[in-house]
Amino acid sequence: MSRFSNLGHKLYQGEVSFDFVGRRKLWYSISAVIVLIAGIGLAMGLHLGIEFKGGSVYTVSKPGLSVSQAQEAVDKIVSSHPLVQSTDNGKIRIQVSSEDKTTSSEFTGKLSQEIGVPVQDIDTQVIGPSWGEQISNKALTGLIIFMILVTIYLAIAFEWRMAVAALVALIHDLLITIGVYALVGFEVTPGTVIGFLTILGYSLYDTVVVFDTVKENTKDLTKQNKLTYSEAANAGLNQTLVRSLNTTVVALLPVAALLFIGGGLLGAGTLNDISLALFIGLAAGAYSSICVATPLLAQLKEEAPEMKALAKRVAQRRAADAKAAAAKEAGEVEEIADEDLPAGMVGQRGRAAGTTRAKGRPSTKR
Repeated sequence: MSRFSNLGHKLYQGEVSFDFVGRRKLWYSISAVIVLIAGIGLAMGLHLGIEFKGGSVYTVSKPGLSVSQAQEAVDKIVSSHPLVQSTDNGKIRIQVSSEDKTTSSEFTGKLSQEIGVPVQDIDTQVIGPSWGEQISNKALTGLIIFMILVTIYLAIAFEWRMAVAALVALIHDLLITIGVYALVGFEVTPGTVIGFLTILGYSLYDTVVVFDTVKENTKDLTKQNKLTYSEAANAGLNQTLVRSLNTTVVALLPVAALLFIGGGLLGAGTLNDISLALFIGLAAGAYSSICVATPLLAQLKEEAPEMKALAKRVAQRRAADAKAAAAKEAGEVEEIADEDLPAGMVGQRGRAAGTTRAKGRPSTKR
């Protein structure tokens, strides 16, 4: 842990630096591949829950009844592959899509015979697709309003280029999360929608923290000629790197416990709805704030005329420094070579090679 703290200190002081901004083409390529895979998942379609497409929900209370037993009994009644899950209170929850034409009374009668429970012990709830449609419309409206407000806030608090970069990062996170959700085949429920909206706030928070440091590092940047905007932005990104990683790990640990232990080992399938969305979204948000938002901001900023002029001045200064260092080194090499020559031959080697003595250096010739 102390080594990690020392690394954070070195990153903040600039003693160690990872060139994230300079490798933006690599990060863009990785993001493009991931988004493409996510797009393929979306093209295959999301597995919408019963709340969105309508259907019937049957809750069975019978001690000792397992999910596999209930699944076997349900498969004999309908052929639409209903979803069978266990609830937190030990009951069995069966979801039958509205695509199945079996009536609720017919289903409960057959199910009662198959699993050996009275009909009155089977709770029936019919859900229409209009309810899910209302949820979807409201969630989409909230998402659009959120994006607009975020853009306005960042444009006022920072600048429009930061707003654009943050917005691209948010869309990037959403596409990846929804695409992975489609590929995995998890059911989309209202809890999933909550998870999708939650990751937007986290991704934005992480991006704003980085942008705030970048803003401080690039203040009055055009008054010097040592660093370009990309280099100053990369320095700010490195200063917040350890903080971003720590925040992500701390956020992912409880979510991973819900997903892998609660939903996987303990079989609480209802936890998967929100935990998978949060897990993928948090990881994508940390990646996008480091490898997408800041490099994109630097790219947009470098197109500004004042930053192009700054990059030109920085290049000129570095070329001049390199030329001076080369001249100094050549002069020192000439002095050393002359000292090894016999008396009377001093300076001949440099002149024969077409070199000239550095200006202002005292001659070793006697």
